[in-house]
Amino acid sequence: MTEKTFSANIGGKDITIETGKFAQSANASCTVRCGDTVLLATAVMSHDSKEGMGYFPLMVDYEEKMYAAGRIKGSRFIKREGRPTDEAVLVGRFIDRAIRPLFDERMTNEVQVIITVLAFDGENDPDILGLIGASCVLHMSDIPWNGPIGAARISKIGSDWLVNPTYEQRLTTEFDLDIAGTAEKTVMIEARGNEASKEDFAEAFDRGSKELANAIKLIERVRKEVGIEKLDVLTPKTDEAEAKLARKEEIQKMAAEFMTPVLEKIYSAGVKSKKELYEVKDSLKDQLTEYLKSKELESDEIKIGTDMIYNFAQDIASKMILEKGQRVDGRKLDEIRPLIAEVALLPRVHGSSHFSRGITQVLNICTLGAPGDEQTLDGMETVGQKRFIHHYNFPPFSVGEAKFLRGAGRREVGHGALAEKALEPMIPSKADFPYSIRLVSEVLNSNGSSSMASTCASTLALMDAGVPIKAPVAGIAMGLASDGTNWKVLTDLQDVEDGKGGMDFKITGSRKGITAIQMDTKTNGLTADIIKEALERSNIALNQILDVIEKAIPKPRADLSPNAPRIITLQISPDKIKDVIGSGGKTINEIIDKTGVDSIDIEQDGQVFITASNKEAADKAYEWVNNLTRDVEVGEAFVGKVVRLMDFGAFIQILPGKDGMVHISELAPWRVGNVEDIVKLGDEVHVKVIEIDDQGRINLSMSKAEGNVYTDEMKTKAQKLGESSGAPRRPSGGDLRGGGPRGPHRPRS
Repeated sequence: MTEKTFSANIGGKDITIETGKFAQSANASCTVRCGDTVLLATAVMSHDSKEGMGYFPLMVDYEEKMYAAGRIKGSRFIKREGRPTDEAVLVGRFIDRAIRPLFDERMTNEVQVIITVLAFDGENDPDILGLIGASCVLHMSDIPWNGPIGAARISKIGSDWLVNPTYEQRLTTEFDLDIAGTAEKTVMIEARGNEASKEDFAEAFDRGSKELANAIKLIERVRKEVGIEKLDVLTPKTDEAEAKLARKEEIQKMAAEFMTPVLEKIYSAGVKSKKELYEVKDSLKDQLTEYLKSKELESDEIKIGTDMIYNFAQDIASKMILEKGQRVDGRKLDEIRPLIAEVALLPRVHGSSHFSRGITQVLNICTLGAPGDEQTLDGMETVGQKRFIHHYNFPPFSVGEAKFLRGAGRREVGHGALAEKALEPMIPSKADFPYSIRLVSEVLNSNGSSSMASTCASTLALMDAGVPIKAPVAGIAMGLASDGTNWKVLTDLQDVEDGKGGMDFKITGSRKGITAIQMDTKTNGLTADIIKEALERSNIALNQILDVIEKAIPKPRADLSPNAPRIITLQISPDKIKDVIGSGGKTINEIIDKTGVDSIDIEQDGQVFITASNKEAADKAYEWVNNLTRDVEVGEAFVGKVVRLMDFGAFIQILPGKDGMVHISELAPWRVGNVEDIVKLGDEVHVKVIEIDDQGRINLSMSKAEGNVYTDEMKTKAQKLGESSGAPRRPSGGDLRGGGPRGPHRPRS
């Protein structure tokens, strides 16, 4: 293929697509560049279809490469990129949700889209570029796909609106909206806001819809010049295949005719729980099997009918909503399932909660930790510390299944990140609340909307733990029933309603405004009217849920759990950090060991966080660090310990890691002949600071300090020894550490 280059200015930035240079074995490939961020997009479709899949086998992978950012992986032992970071998983899901609705769901050929970041400038985010690249390679290829789509990120800073802002700009944005869609309809939305208004969403939506059209025009230019004819993978290629397809459609029609009245009757009576729905499906499977047997079908033909039960149950649920306004559980279209909110369920933990919506049930646990417990991020895009974490677990028993337990999958990562994004604007700053915060949502039962239940449960657990969040946050999933012409928006989506012609519009917020949105669809796109109505309805639902949350716990607890660690903070001069740490960490480890605190964390600006399981230990460590780093002033008095004796005086430790010297002439109110006549190693004595020289050395006096006890015997003995030994007299000038300027100095430690 001949190399071609296409460019367009989108949002004030030049985006360049280059084709025909790399990865010619793929069905299509291109590079996308903005600034110095460059990525490779490829799309491949398998030659053969996979019968009996039951779903469209699409795989989307987003590959972060450390070399793109000019870095080598941080691990000493493993330098190759391993499993994708959470950020890479989220971008992969972001692209998947945008492109999937435009494939024909009847396709069974495997399709894989891979986005590989080749260069990253730290300014232009590869995620929007990756979505544009995925759209481009699918549209220009021979893979059947009903695109193209464009994508844009719209952000608000103050009163200004930005298109595809830089990383630095996004640090101060009040609202970000990522939008993907065709020229007429929207297929995917993601948003995060600091209690953003509906007006901000509407403005961002309008701006984004216009901007993504520019990306579509660019992709259409690519298709026009280098695109190839689409393959037909659905039409049978042989008479045998055609006959097989005709027979399959005949059986499906036969099964549908049998199931329609049965399901309509059951749904009209009401199915209140997922368990009931499973029982309905099991019973329906048995009835359908007997019916198809009576039609003299073979076992493999019967399976064609029974395999369509789940999807057909969703189709009938949607049909009844559109035709009768009736939902399978008897609710009104704008009605939320029964809600339960509880807190303080578990002992020992720092905060806990239970939130149920219908039979969707989530247990959430909040754990508070030291600043040192923050998560270290070491990805291509993100390097640093993460203080607030939400993890989402979806065990198989929550849907009545038995499966192997493995690590968190893409779904768990995605749902966890959504609830985290929803709550992040409400988390107090580190200056106000220095704890690391980890939330874990355990989904115990699921019938749809478990990520939104996790958001509600997280709010409850945070308040139960005493985290001073700015405001409670709730979440709701809005659904859709549509047939291409008619549509109705549903409040509080459940599983059976999330079928063909539907949407999953998740929105979270406080009473004041929006904190997060995630929308995807199983249609070929949504109109602005549908999105507007879903947003309006969601606001009513969120306030109803917040009423229940605030009834369970009106505000964050005033005190932390007695099982939570205590953190004391103090500010020291950055140049004193080395004094606290000590050589090889000797000093800081000594403080931790001797005071019994859990940890001491020091930031580069000199902020010190002392974490302990009890206040007494924390106070001891605080005093130690404070004394270690504070400046000593002339005239201050201390009780110190004798740590070293010399002929010319004694060294006294007045603060941890800080000592001064009492010259022999300052040991007592009289002339002393021998230092050990007055003090011995380990003695505690009262001293007063009389001088701090230009080298920072501290000169002390015992004779000028109050509190020392001198005996007549001590005085007599000292005078006799002084007369016989010719002990050094108080120098008339120079360094007090040894007579004159050339006398002995304090040995270097």
